Amino acid sequence: MPTLVVLFNLKAGVSVSEYENWARSTDLPIVNALPSVERFKIFRAGSVLGSTVAPPYQFVETIDLHDLTGLFNDISSPTMQKVASEFQAFADQPIFMVCNSIEER
Repeated sequence: MPTLVVLFNLKAGVSVSEYENWARSTDLPIVNALPSVERFKIFRAGSVLGSTVAPPYQFVETIDLHDLTGLFNDISSPTMQKVASEFQAFADQPIFMVCNSIEER
């Protein structure tokens, strides 16, 4: 089962509370309801362990998938196109990485 990991900072002028309110009310429930998604979680980065340096990213998303191909079908819907557009208004150059557990073979 692949996991999509998304790393991002907010765009200048976007408040953390504005983004988090949108994420709770829109992004999390809609993405978690997609047939291709097993679980979608969003994390606010707190610190770099053992350091006073700020984390390089403010937010990390993990999307555990049933099916990567299915995700592409799901995100082509008008609802997901709207969610994706809204996300792009918040996120500054997000990085989307498709990851596979080394435990799975």
